[in-house]
Amino acid sequence: MTALRCLLWLLMVMAVCVPPVRSAEKAKRPNILFIYTDDHSYRTVGCYPQSYPWVKTPTIDRLAAQGVRFEYAYIGTWCMPSRATLLTGHHQFGVESMRMVGAYPGSNYDPKKCPFWPKTFRENGYTTAHIGKWHTGVDTGYGRDWDFQIVWNRPKHTENHQNYYYDQPITYHGGETRTMKKYSTDQYTDWAVDFLEGKDVEGKKRDADKPWYLWMCYGAVHSPFTPADRHMDAYPNLTVPTPADVFPPRPGKPDWAQKINFWKPGKDGVPMWKNRTLSSHVRQYHQGVLAIDEAVERLLATLDATGQRENTLIVFTSDQGHGWGQHGFRQKVAPYDSTIRSPLIISMPDQGVAQGKTCPTPVAGVDIVPTIFSFAGLDLPWEMHGHDLTPLLKNPKADWSHQMMLTATGRTYGSATGTIPTGNDLLHNGVPWYVMLNDGRYKYIRPLAKNDLEELYDLKSDPEELDNLAIKPEFKANLKQFRKAAIAELKRTGASFVDKMPAVREAL
Repeated sequence: MTALRCLLWLLMVMAVCVPPVRSAEKAKRPNILFIYTDDHSYRTVGCYPQSYPWVKTPTIDRLAAQGVRFEYAYIGTWCMPSRATLLTGHHQFGVESMRMVGAYPGSNYDPKKCPFWPKTFRENGYTTAHIGKWHTGVDTGYGRDWDFQIVWNRPKHTENHQNYYYDQPITYHGGETRTMKKYSTDQYTDWAVDFLEGKDVEGKKRDADKPWYLWMCYGAVHSPFTPADRHMDAYPNLTVPTPADVFPPRPGKPDWAQKINFWKPGKDGVPMWKNRTLSSHVRQYHQGVLAIDEAVERLLATLDATGQRENTLIVFTSDQGHGWGQHGFRQKVAPYDSTIRSPLIISMPDQGVAQGKTCPTPVAGVDIVPTIFSFAGLDLPWEMHGHDLTPLLKNPKADWSHQMMLTATGRTYGSATGTIPTGNDLLHNGVPWYVMLNDGRYKYIRPLAKNDLEELYDLKSDPEELDNLAIKPEFKANLKQFRKAAIAELKRTGASFVDKMPAVREAL
């Protein structure tokens, strides 16, 4: 037998006798725990310097010490488009066929036109799981996108759409729906702990040989902002400073911003809403955050106890923030940091993610999805709008050439955004459609209301966004640069309204 034939024979024997490595390679893929809270401002998390000094979130702070905290994160503008972005990797205007139907928050979509990426993870050997709030179409995707799903299908049960904390109609793995009585933050965590431990949960058990992706969607701290009973006495006797522009007028801001007036002056000018002070509302909101911090503690402890922590990528963020008096708001949607900026912490130290570092680069929700794919070692199933954040996770001060953009198109999605409405149809909770950019120092806001003012803020010297530089002649060059950058990013991501944006008011 020649040497060549010997070599060929040896290779054939090895091919038969040596077991395939495909399953072993999959086993090494990281698990992914995506903790997603609701209406949860970055200002409520202690590791953010903008939080009140009395805020206590020790576990989330510890997670930040074990990972990278992003200073400027903009996941979305309100609940539904934020979730649509995190299921598709697209800005709201790129989420095709998604639409609001019937009574709020009724919604629908065509899964052939609007595929969700967890399906790709299933096809590549992951167990995909979703626990908690669902707010993106009546079709929750069980059996197509999710192997395991215990869900409050909010668009389907519109009569119970405010049952954020008790009495939720929960659907188990695409089958039976029963009313949940326990405090939602605690109950969701119970199910997640059982899933992580590999226990049977309502007839479903994860495959221990597969990596997993768990999207953990809490309803807290959305209105009605109900704390757990054990936290009702937390943060006693606190007071919060009155925001500078809680009441109109708001010099330099556009016409729509002058009309925001949720709060009324009470005794000594204290902001009031429904006979309660601003401080009492802020206190209750922060009480609700305490259960989230405890939930994160339980999840981390379970990962540690089961030996899964080292091989699990953890992402902690929220759909968007929530305003408490800033610029007159008591809600989200508006393009100000106080109303939409989210916490974002990513941790997996053993995979090269920096520890205890802050990344000053602004990032968006569309960036999270390609980052998850990168850690899983999977190719993107379609072109996405965001960018893999891995370079920033390894070196939070790394140069970053990508533009951070966030857009708001009300309750309209996909190609339907190609027609920009006018008048009251343009407004969502009093806020018009807009395009927002943040380069790490300056924030630019272009409203899509005809002949209204643009906004430009220096976030370093004016973090409260009170001084609109767009009306000052010395910033004319900056304004032109941002206008150009906004159009370029809209074109790169295929926004159908980019050539139809109405003219803005020339204030310079």
